[in-house]
Amino acid sequence: MSIALRYAARSDIGLGRYVNNQDSGYAGPHLLVVADGMGGHAGGDVASSLAVGQLAALDGEALSSSEGQTRLAQVLRRTNVALQDRVREDPDLAGMGTTVTALLRAGSRLILAHIGDSRAYLLRQGELVQVTADHTYVQSLVDAGRITAEEAENHPQRNVVMRVLTGEHGDEPDLSVREGRPGDRWLLCSDGLSGFVSHDTLHDTLAAGDPPAQTAENLVRLALRGGGQDNITVVVADVVDLDDPPSTAPQVVGAAAARTRGGPAAAAAADSPAQRAASLTRQADADDEDDDDTPLGRRWVFWAVVAVLVAGLAGSVWAAWTWSQQQYFVGVAQAQDGTEVVAVYRGLPQDLGPLRLSSVVEVTDIPLEQLPVYQRGPVSEGITASGLDDARSRAEGLRLPAPQSTSATGTGTTGTTGTGTTAATAAPEPTGGASAPGSGR
Repeated sequence: MSIALRYAARSDIGLGRYVNNQDSGYAGPHLLVVADGMGGHAGGDVASSLAVGQLAALDGEALSSSEGQTRLAQVLRRTNVALQDRVREDPDLAGMGTTVTALLRAGSRLILAHIGDSRAYLLRQGELVQVTADHTYVQSLVDAGRITAEEAENHPQRNVVMRVLTGEHGDEPDLSVREGRPGDRWLLCSDGLSGFVSHDTLHDTLAAGDPPAQTAENLVRLALRGGGQDNITVVVADVVDLDDPPSTAPQVVGAAAARTRGGPAAAAAADSPAQRAASLTRQADADDEDDDDTPLGRRWVFWAVVAVLVAGLAGSVWAAWTWSQQQYFVGVAQAQDGTEVVAVYRGLPQDLGPLRLSSVVEVTDIPLEQLPVYQRGPVSEGITASGLDDARSRAEGLRLPAPQSTSATGTGTTGTTGTGTTAATAAPEPTGGASAPGSGR
């Protein structure tokens, strides 16, 4: 039986600390993708955009099931090489990476590729199943029977991702072939949705019967209502018989849309899959020109303070200063022996000329050099928190579990997803209690 897809994609920056969207999403007649970038402002959006741009070339190809598996694997390997090349061209992007969850239609089959902690769900005959398995440290504990799925939801290391695309050798996604049945509904999403909306609520929303576009918008609203501290990207697709009208216009959302010259309409209007891919990736060539604007966006608070100073509004300046001293973040300080360690700060991560806007509250014994490479950049830049307790929790959450003789096996690529997620070698569940760090991606 021949099948087609009726789909919609939506993305939102969320309510957290982000000033740009590091997620990217794509939905086309043959291809669905969600990619969650990591590496902080230096490269998360670049990585996810690059992945979507590479994969978009597959949309429109008429492939058999075996051809689909081969082509999808080839493009993902090419994507990984492209990430490596991009870092080589611009060392400031070192440490960037991205999750990828992609669904490629090949005849009556669907080829699923997955790496990281973005997810794919399938609603079939009223039952919602999480099809992908998170490549996280906590999931490895669940798989080993050491903790329950309920305990995993509040585990201090629940954001530790062990496999993502980083440009390093061995970054291999999982590939599987799925049957495409008319009546099925697929959900691909970043953890900005799955981390804030319960499984039962996902089920009820997907099963409500609303069209894909309305369903995707409802899911984004639910994530925002649930706290929305992360970027949120959602792709909803219904499998339909060819007799039913399918969707035909590609949709590009998130960082990939922002980095496309002309926006999402430019990519959607391209005449061929190759042109769409080119429109999604050509912005990378102009990054050096556009980067001059990026710091302004990230430092709007400081420019606002500068404007107030220039205007001579002393009362507003004092209010801004008072506000800044009620903020907290996790950063880097120098220990007494001269080593750089993780510390909790009061204030703002950047300084305003000679005016220092932060002070150390607590210094931990966590050496910066022992953190996974993906985590060092965000910590050095400052991971903002909602308060002192949250900052302490986030700092403690950076501490990797100590090796034990009964350690869990398996290693993974080191990295953080856009939420401050860290990747590490799998290790036994840590002893002692640390409150769960907030999502930092």
